[in-house]
Amino acid sequence: MKRAAEIERKTKETQIRSKIDLDGSGRYEVSTGVGFFDHMLTLFAVHGLLDISVQAEGDIQVDFHHTVEDVGLVLGEALNKALGDRKGIGRYGHAVIPMDDALAEVSIDLSNRPFIKVTMPERLPRQNDFDATLAQEFFRALAQKAGMNLHIRVIYGENWHHMIEAVFKGIGRALRQAVTPDSRVSGVLSSKGSL
Repeated sequence: MKRAAEIERKTKETQIRSKIDLDGSGRYEVSTGVGFFDHMLTLFAVHGLLDISVQAEGDIQVDFHHTVEDVGLVLGEALNKALGDRKGIGRYGHAVIPMDDALAEVSIDLSNRPFIKVTMPERLPRQNDFDATLAQEFFRALAQKAGMNLHIRVIYGENWHHMIEAVFKGIGRALRQAVTPDSRVSGVLSSKGSL
């Protein structure tokens, strides 16, 4: 069974099309109009070994918020659809990623019960008009639509770019673990018998 999905969303603020293949090799085609965000989504795909395509047009002349959040919503919905009934997957994923001066920890449970907790150093600077709150909006939207319990902790770091990069790589890597089929799991990995 192919674990892939494509989702499209059109609003007055954004037009987004996203594809994801959970059994990919890290291929990507990303164009959001937000250069730093494109870079982060590329890292997410490469380190998650996910094939993704994200094409977005948004009102970036206003700011990047609508585009970044809506990409999270669409990519999360595609991930949820690609997971199907979630039978046979490992369900959990964890990664600790160093990126030069920064260290980030990411834990994922594909429980179908969305929740997010983000712990980052306070007062992070902006990077080309892309700030830490935008990254957090993406993470929140992704977790909500994917049915993902997502915990992110930036343990330390000095360079903002490195901290955010470590998180995106960590989400990709933890997601790769969580979506990987486990031959020992019949049905869903839950004592309740359902997620």
